[in-house]
Amino acid sequence: MKFANVFAAALMASAASLALAGGAMAQAKEEVQVLHWWTSGGEAKALATLKDKMQAEGVTWTDVPVAGGGGEGAMTVLRSRVTAGDPPTASQMLGFDIQDWAEQGVLANLNDIAAKGNWDATIPQAIQKFSKYQDQWVAAPVNIHSTNWIWVNKAMFDELGLSEPKDWDELVAALDKIKASGKTALAHGGQPWQDATIFDSVVMTTGGPEFYQKALIDLDPEALGSDTMKTVFERMAKLRTYVDDNFSGRDWNLASAMVINGEAGMQIMGDWAKGEFLNAGKEPGKDFLCYRFPGTQGTVTFNTDQFAMFKVGDNAQDAQTKLAAAIEEPAFQVAFNKIKGSAPTRTDVDTSSLDACGQKAVADVKEAAEKGTLLGSLAHGHAARAAVKNAMYDVVTAAFNGEYTPDQATTELVTAVAGAQ
Repeated sequence: MKFANVFAAALMASAASLALAGGAMAQAKEEVQVLHWWTSGGEAKALATLKDKMQAEGVTWTDVPVAGGGGEGAMTVLRSRVTAGDPPTASQMLGFDIQDWAEQGVLANLNDIAAKGNWDATIPQAIQKFSKYQDQWVAAPVNIHSTNWIWVNKAMFDELGLSEPKDWDELVAALDKIKASGKTALAHGGQPWQDATIFDSVVMTTGGPEFYQKALIDLDPEALGSDTMKTVFERMAKLRTYVDDNFSGRDWNLASAMVINGEAGMQIMGDWAKGEFLNAGKEPGKDFLCYRFPGTQGTVTFNTDQFAMFKVGDNAQDAQTKLAAAIEEPAFQVAFNKIKGSAPTRTDVDTSSLDACGQKAVADVKEAAEKGTLLGSLAHGHAARAAVKNAMYDVVTAAFNGEYTPDQATTELVTAVAGAQ
């Protein structure tokens, strides 16, 4: 009997140990699957801050990266997974793509998390327009990027005696001087979203914020077919003359590397480019300069990277909640955007530790929000829905590559937008 009692006690202890181990294993298996397109050096370094934070909270991060700076490839993979009944925990998304997925009823309701984190009071209304669907938070915005930037190799500017161009004519004069020196004046990658990124800024500097709103957001046919738009296409053709012959298909970060390495003088690109400069050990003000596209100071064409949360099973909801809450934590917002190059989404964070370009980004976003000139980027899905955006991509890229004259491009733009609506 003593032996039996001892044996029974041992069995009970073993069972208890197994139960505890099982519980620990279950806890260790708490996981988020995150689909994204942040695969360049600077982007990956910024994303690592979120991975580390989740892992510190006991959540396993399963990375689902899909290369491609505009996110088109990632959205193709996402559609395939959702169709197969296997959505990720969260997916990086831009602008109207979030609204399109929300309409399909596949995104989770984050209102409880948002209330605890005070998202309504601290995230600008222009951003909430994309984060919410029918008064429900369905995505957590991680940053505010702006697209109307020029990134400059400072040593080259100093050597050529150049300073910040304040308007279109000064920009052209600077580009001419760089080209005459034998360097590539404008680093660019020949991909539709990159062409459209330049288009954002040229529309803004040519017609101003009211014209930008009418043409690219309201999709007003008169604005789209106007003489002002013809001038936009003339200026796009002019910029094309400063691009090197090997630009076709080049990824954006390789264009950034041309400026970093002194092969090119400037790049017109969103502020994620700063992450590449920082990742290469370069310092703002010393090695590179950040300017608003000439003639666009006081306005910001923005896009905001967000993580849309999909409806998942009960076993994944706790991890998903932790991910959404972590994204909006003030300390994380600063740490992430310091590396990424963007401005924090929240307006209540201490940004004093940001570098000069980061401080300018925060100040510019604040100014634009107050003036009502914080306007969604066409190139990055925050001005028009995907069908219209893609139709405009086709015209802009064809015009940039000389397939249309400015007159033809203006006519084609009106036709393309009408057909896509």
